[in-house]
Amino acid sequence: MTGSPLTVLMTADAVGGVWSYALGLCAALPDVRFVLATLGPRPSPEQRAAVSRLGNVQLVESDFRLEWMPGATADIAASRRWLDALAVRHAVDLVHVNGYAQARLDCACPAVAVAHSDVLSWWVAVHGEAAPGEWGDYRRQVVYGLRSAARIVAPTRAVQHDLRRQYGLPLWDARIIPNGVDVNAFPPRPKRAVIMAAGRIWDAAKNLRFLDELAPQLEWPVEIAGETSHPGHGAARLRHARPLGLLDASEMRRRLGEAAIFAAPARYEPFGLAILEAAAAGCALVLGDIASLRETWDGAAIFVPPDDSCGWRTALDRLARDRDERDRLAAGARARARRFTLDRTGARYRALYRELAGEGAERRVA
Repeated sequence: MTGSPLTVLMTADAVGGVWSYALGLCAALPDVRFVLATLGPRPSPEQRAAVSRLGNVQLVESDFRLEWMPGATADIAASRRWLDALAVRHAVDLVHVNGYAQARLDCACPAVAVAHSDVLSWWVAVHGEAAPGEWGDYRRQVVYGLRSAARIVAPTRAVQHDLRRQYGLPLWDARIIPNGVDVNAFPPRPKRAVIMAAGRIWDAAKNLRFLDELAPQLEWPVEIAGETSHPGHGAARLRHARPLGLLDASEMRRRLGEAAIFAAPARYEPFGLAILEAAAAGCALVLGDIASLRETWDGAAIFVPPDDSCGWRTALDRLARDRDERDRLAAGARARARRFTLDRTGARYRALYRELAGEGAERRVA
């Protein structure tokens, strides 16, 4: 490693928040060389352009299905062989897997598995019951990956708890590294009388269609940004809220900067980068009352049970009428956001990478 940059093979997907997380981390660590290997739907031209602006990242794409997609089990062995070959070809020091199954590799370098979400926890949160037996293969692949990883990272204690509960592993030593953003990239603007939300509209965990159904009953209009098309099948439609579509980074920053209130009635949200961005932009936050969001935002947001229509209507209308309360919450959210800077996140990952690369070098010498 001496005299040359640390080289990390990182997996990512272009479907949701993992993409923003991955590019943010790459940008925060310009001294690290990244080989960014994508699984699932291929990146859009805009996403490829964003990668090209980072001088320390080489993008490599595949068509292997993500581990939670239908039929993914058939792709897992081949995707592991592909990653093993990339690790050798690029002489990487370690592998950073933004998932689970691909942490079980044959290459000599260590792997870190970063937990962004998991299907079994998602299912319990959305459906109120354990996932059906058809997810048995997925569970086994997640367990294999978690057992094979040299380190496991979770963005919140709530995610660590979910993994222990759903996969029967102790995981007491999982590292907690919260996600981060460049807070200064989200300057507050003069606020509009609007309630904004953002996320995958097709994802029942985000619960954005609940907000859409509530919109006609609210004093302020609701605007929702995000993808409506499911990567596997179907699409979601908004009936009452104003759809903003999938916004690029600059437009998202503008919209958040102008929104007075940001609503996230999530049933399951392991961290919530969009919430952090909204807080940085000076939005007053109204959030689903779930463990992960309480962990991050308690004292800096209003919390309402995710499917409590009366509670959400009351909270949003009261906040719309009370300028002082909105300003107080917005200031509290922005102050809290400063605890979750991209620089701080990057520094913790840099330390972890160096630790793992050192262990990998010791194993290779032995």
